[in-house]
Amino acid sequence: MSDEKDQNAAPRSPFLEEKAFKSRTVLVFGTIDDKLAADVSKRLIALAADSKEPITVLVSSPGGHVESGDVIHDIIKFIDAPVNMVGTGWVGSAAVNVFLSVPKERRVTLANTRFLIHQPSGGCGGQATDIAIQAREIVKVRERIAGLIARESGQSLEKVTADIDRDYWMSAEEAMEYGLVSRIIVKQSEL
Repeated sequence: MSDEKDQNAAPRSPFLEEKAFKSRTVLVFGTIDDKLAADVSKRLIALAADSKEPITVLVSSPGGHVESGDVIHDIIKFIDAPVNMVGTGWVGSAAVNVFLSVPKERRVTLANTRFLIHQPSGGCGGQATDIAIQAREIVKVRERIAGLIARESGQSLEKVTADIDRDYWMSAEEAMEYGLVSRIIVKQSEL
């Protein structure tokens, strides 16, 4: 029996699925969870097996589960086909980790995209020792995310660590100045 979320999801059109595959385009839209990570990974692997031509990934996501974002990030690095990353709408939190999986020259954004970087959050509960373990793990993830953003943006680790202490929003222009994206585009032909 499918859950309510699946029942309310728009049915997939075989025609649109085929067109997306032929255009070598993958969408990372919505909350990043294990289901989205599995779907995106399958598509990337299939496209890379089909051809070594570039794949375009469009990202519009508030983020989600860090490790699910890590799956997509790692699969993009794992496949042989080059990937062009295009930000649209908003690229936040774990979606930034996905976005930063490609070299800077392959990271572009549409003009009205907003970017959000911040430290990970988590709900801790249980016994005091379990809460302490969870807190240590969140600190490790924060350090890893700060390192990734610093490395890929060219900002200092100290600046990124300070910036992600709270929500840090950027327009497309500000994200370009920060080093998250190489350029702002308007048309697909500009890829």
